[in-house]
Amino acid sequence: MVLAQFLHSPLHEYMISLRRRIHQYPELGFEEVKTAALVAEELEKMGLEVTTQVARTGVVGVLRGGQPGKVVGLRADMDALRVQDGKENCPYRSRNDGVTHACGHDGHVAMLLGAAKYLSQQREELAGTIKFIFQPAEEEPGGAEPMIAAGVLSNPEVEAMLALHLSNNLPVGKIGLRYGATMAAVDRLSITIHGAGGHGAAPHQTVDAIVVAAQAVTALQTIVSRRLNPAEPAVVTLGTISGGYRHNVIADRVELTGTVRTLSSQVRDQIEQEIDRILAGVCAAYGARAEFELTPVYPATINAEGPTKLMAEVAADLLGAEGVIYEPHASMGGEDFSYFGQVPGGAAYIHVGSKNPAKGFVYPHHHPKFDFDEDALGYGAALMVQWTRRYLLGK
Repeated sequence: MVLAQFLHSPLHEYMISLRRRIHQYPELGFEEVKTAALVAEELEKMGLEVTTQVARTGVVGVLRGGQPGKVVGLRADMDALRVQDGKENCPYRSRNDGVTHACGHDGHVAMLLGAAKYLSQQREELAGTIKFIFQPAEEEPGGAEPMIAAGVLSNPEVEAMLALHLSNNLPVGKIGLRYGATMAAVDRLSITIHGAGGHGAAPHQTVDAIVVAAQAVTALQTIVSRRLNPAEPAVVTLGTISGGYRHNVIADRVELTGTVRTLSSQVRDQIEQEIDRILAGVCAAYGARAEFELTPVYPATINAEGPTKLMAEVAADLLGAEGVIYEPHASMGGEDFSYFGQVPGGAAYIHVGSKNPAKGFVYPHHHPKFDFDEDALGYGAALMVQWTRRYLLGK
């Protein structure tokens, strides 16, 4: 049984060792130099065709089977977060102050290397080609699009893609999946409000940009609660506000930034129109002026029926039917794997359970104490291997 070769085995220990080395030396987006060097070294040991410095720090390993056939891509993101590691008495705690793997990307790299190691030993049995894609900067500014621009999906052309993401929302030993939109489209919102500054003792001679900004923040919250169809998922979050000079000066300018998350282009367009309408109305009431920009970051991540159905079948075989959880709602988080999902055969983006309260692995992603049950590495790698074999061999 394939799963037994990935759990509590030499291959499992290999993945755990790699994961902990990467966790100790986390690197931010487009700075993954040590991580990329480790990945390239391991892929070369497996005898794969290796390309480095793809979109600066990306790595691609190509495995050609013993017979011609389809081409699939497997992707892992490599970057860490600007978060201080809050784990205590952890032997693999981050040694890079202020940076840690708080989203499981170290595990993603280890799983994909484990899958590559196993599949490289089976190459003569495989019909087709596998591209192992190790991507930088998923946490923004985004490494998928520049890797695609560099040609990672061409020569030979990738037909279908798969990515796994560890999830502390799911118990270890289970996976979560859904068809269609599974992650939201992400837009970055920037607002500047212009007033007329002056002395804090003479407010009647000014247009207070801070007061206008406060009204705007409140009004913008009504877009989702009062202007959109309640059945349409959407988020409008304002994350920063900056303005003013000192305690006795009325500000003439305030800048706000935020994020907008949607699952459909129609809702996205409506939110943009509502932002424009609200800012114009609030500013007119106070004699101020506003300008804003809604900048696309990532499109929605869409799970195509074919690759997703295949993963559901593979997971049911490996984990049992009870191990497959069909997620009722899309996440409003964003993922630049969405760009890889535009290949001809579509893509599947799957959550692999990594939560284990008995071992203390309960903290959510991006939390300073985030960690996961390393048994999830075995489950994830086995799922990738079986999905790939089934896709290429059709069995």
